[in-house]
Amino acid sequence: MVKIAFCDDDLSVLNELRVLLDKYRVKRNQEIEYTAFNSPLELLNEVEKGAAFDILFLDVLMPGQTGINAAAEIRNFDSNVKIIFLTSSAEYAVQSYTVGAYFYQIKPIWEESFFRLMDTAIAACEKERGESLVLRCKDGITRIELKHLEYCEVIHRTLFIHLTSGKVLESTGSLDGLSKQLEQYDCFFRPHRSYLINLDYVQTLSYHTITMSCLTEIPLPRGKHQEVKDVYLKYMCKNGQMTV
Repeated sequence: MVKIAFCDDDLSVLNELRVLLDKYRVKRNQEIEYTAFNSPLELLNEVEKGAAFDILFLDVLMPGQTGINAAAEIRNFDSNVKIIFLTSSAEYAVQSYTVGAYFYQIKPIWEESFFRLMDTAIAACEKERGESLVLRCKDGITRIELKHLEYCEVIHRTLFIHLTSGKVLESTGSLDGLSKQLEQYDCFFRPHRSYLINLDYVQTLSYHTITMSCLTEIPLPRGKHQEVKDVYLKYMCKNGQMTV
């Protein structure tokens, strides 16, 4: 399900976008859910409450607050949504990319260009979705590329996501839930009830600990060494990183 939001103070533009999207959904047989907002304040209020969208069509010039400023506030909560600015002038084009704009669309929007833009944006969303994980973190909604996730740990019901960059993200939820989300990827393994690791970043495996690339030592429960060793060797051989 792709979630889209439209935000424009001109009701006729919102109606045009609805018509275009309804045509797109039928012709592409695409499952899409959309929400329309008549002001940036309405949109921001929903985002602050936790609403998340894959694609956002946002008018640049609106009474009270520009789309550029609204986008800057949205980025405090969601760094992943693809923001497509709508305007009748290219005046703010350069400025729009300072808030991570995906595209800058000049009005009026023709059906052909709308379909082309939607095809590209949805394809990008699907590609990212297949190779990433979206979490509601302390700093807002964050999309994490799985190849950058080194290990996770849970402390007092808080998940700490350790990235290869050294950055640590805090998220609510359970390690059981996170493990279930990632079970389709054989690089992730849970050697301890409080840890989930990415086998690609195991540096050393001993009887009592797993040392990750960042030099963090993950404790191994008593009697767990052989199971972890078997899983690790099987994974490395399967992916051509080791021969026996």
